[in-house]
Amino acid sequence: MNREFVKPLLEWYWENKRDLPWRDKNNAYYTWVSEIMLQQTRVEAVKPYFLRFISELPDIHALAECPEEKLLKLWEGLGYYNRVRNLQYAARQIEKQYGGEIPASHEELLKLKGIGSYTAGAIASIAYGIPVSAVDGNVLRVISRLTESYEDIMLQSVRKNMEKQIEEIIPEKSAGDFNQALMELGAMICVPNGEAKCTECPVRQCCKACENHTQNNLPVKKKKQQRKIEERTVFIIQDGAYTMIRKRPNKGLLAGLYELPNITGHLNREQALKIVEDMQLEPLYIEEMEPAKHIFSHIEWHMIAYRVRVSSLTSPENADMLFVEKKQSKEKYAIPSAFSAYIKYMKEESI
Repeated sequence: MNREFVKPLLEWYWENKRDLPWRDKNNAYYTWVSEIMLQQTRVEAVKPYFLRFISELPDIHALAECPEEKLLKLWEGLGYYNRVRNLQYAARQIEKQYGGEIPASHEELLKLKGIGSYTAGAIASIAYGIPVSAVDGNVLRVISRLTESYEDIMLQSVRKNMEKQIEEIIPEKSAGDFNQALMELGAMICVPNGEAKCTECPVRQCCKACENHTQNNLPVKKKKQQRKIEERTVFIIQDGAYTMIRKRPNKGLLAGLYELPNITGHLNREQALKIVEDMQLEPLYIEEMEPAKHIFSHIEWHMIAYRVRVSSLTSPENADMLFVEKKQSKEKYAIPSAFSAYIKYMKEESI
C-alpha cells in the first residue's frame, strides 16, 4: 500500500473532523461504548443515546452493577440488544480480572465478551495509541478504492489482509488519529453506492480507483442471504389507559425484552378474539390496525394488528405479563422498535 496518502489524510482529518461527544476525551470507556453503539447504527442517531448512556452509567463500575431492565431501557431504540448485554458482561470481566481498568493491550481486549478485531483495534489505537488497525465497513471501502482491489470484502481473509496492509504503514505517534481518519474519510467523502466525492478527497492523487475511474465499481461485496419472511399478528389489549405487555424469553430474538403480545401467522378477527378469550379476558371491542413491517438482519416481520378493548385486565397466571401505562413503559420497560408502529396507541394516563 502506498504510504504517500498518510500525511495528507491526517492533515485533512485534523482540519475537518466532526465534533463527536466521544471523541478527544482520551477515555477508553467512551471509545468502547461509542464503538459498540455505532455497530449497525448511524453516527447522528447514536449521539443522544451515547450522552444519555454515559450520564447514567459514567464508568465501568456503574455499567457492571446496572440492573438489566434499566440497562435495556437505556439501550432502547438502538436495537441488537445482545450488544449491550455483552457490554455489561465485559464490564464485569474488567472489574474482576483487570481491577476495573480497560486493558491497554490489543490481545487482552480481544478476550473480552463482544469485542472483536475491529473494536479491539479502535480502543487500543484511539484510547491508548497502540499502532494496530481498526477495519470497519468504511475502511474496507476506502482501502478497496485506494488499491483498486476487486476482492470480496465480505471474506474474512480479505479483511485480515487489509488489516495487515494498514499496520505496515500506520504512524506510531498518530495511530488513533490515522484509524479515525480512514473511518471519517469513508463516512464523509469516500461514501458508498458509487457516490464518492472524489473532487473533495484529500488522497485522490494516491487512489488507483480514482485514477482509473473505477470507484463506482468498488468495493466488491457479495449479496446478502435473502431474509426469511415471517407473518405475525400483534395484539394491543387495553383497559382504559392500561395496555398488556409481556416479557420475551431470555434466549433468542429480542431476548428478555418486553413486547406487545403477538403470535405467528395472520389471524382474522374471529381468530384474534379467540386468542384474547383464551387469555381469560372479556373482549368488548376489536379494531383492525394498519399493517407494519420490521426488518431484522435475517428475518423480516410482516405484521397485522388488532386493538382490543377488554372489560378488565386481571393479572394472569403468567408472571411475564404486565399491564402498564405508556409513562411506565417509557420509564421502565424496554420495548423494541419492532413494535414502534403500535406502541403509539398506548395511553398516557387513566381515563
